Amino acid sequence: MQELTNVSQMPVVADEDMQELISTIDSKLAQMDPISLEQMSGIKLMNRIDTKYLVDVRRLPALLDKAKSDYYVQEIAGKRKAFYRTLYWDTVDAHMYTIHHDRKLNRQKIRVREYVESNLTFLEIKNKSNKGRTKKIRISVANEDIKSQSESVDFINEKANYGIDEIFGRLRNQFSRITLVNKGKTERLTIDINIKFDNCVTGNQNTIPTLCIVEVKRDGNVYSPFTSYMADFRIKKKSISKYCLGMILTDPNLKQNRFKAKLRYIQNMLSKK
Repeated sequence: MQELTNVSQMPVVADEDMQELISTIDSKLAQMDPISLEQMSGIKLMNRIDTKYLVDVRRLPALLDKAKSDYYVQEIAGKRKAFYRTLYWDTVDAHMYTIHHDRKLNRQKIRVREYVESNLTFLEIKNKSNKGRTKKIRISVANEDIKSQSESVDFINEKANYGIDEIFGRLRNQFSRITLVNKGKTERLTIDINIKFDNCVTGNQNTIPTLCIVEVKRDGNVYSPFTSYMADFRIKKKSISKYCLGMILTDPNLKQNRFKAKLRYIQNMLSKK
């Protein structure tokens, strides 16, 4: 399979340095107070405002140091990093990707996500409104083969903007996720690292090893300690869809002019010492 570095050559980190960094991140997480899935049941924030940041993963240990007094870390089966696998669905002409690229509002994404440690798989529909709010609805499924499951077929046909016959598995990704919850339990944030992409159409694979995507999830503009940390570190808000990033990095046939500036931003950020 062809390895792509679309638009620009991204900086890399030696494997041994990355392993040492992950070990440092794990030690920082071990110093934080844990919170279980059951304790988090009241803060799902399925209808929310999201704030995203693109961060050099080498800055994560310092951020976690600041967060340890203000946040719990989610722990599942003794693990403080959770492994996720996702299959994104789209049309033959990549309509969901294209309307995001074209900055259309009221857009939608359809995915099947496997929460490995929890042994759960969900079919999820994410809607982004013209008010900037994200609303997610989902159902539990047996596996990613949603076309063979009548409940999934009905869910898509009733709730999605696309019929089940219009969509197919387009892009896979996998990543490790750290989930933090503030001590007031009014905010949840996710930190995704080691994100890898595998395109079901082109067969291309790609990754940006040092890129970390942080997403702060709040019901409105309630105070977030983490956004204050970001201001202290002079890290500005910058959003990118993991689906769109993966498509850019693995399918050179897609239009991507409006995403090139974000790829340059990532390259410049990761090149700084």
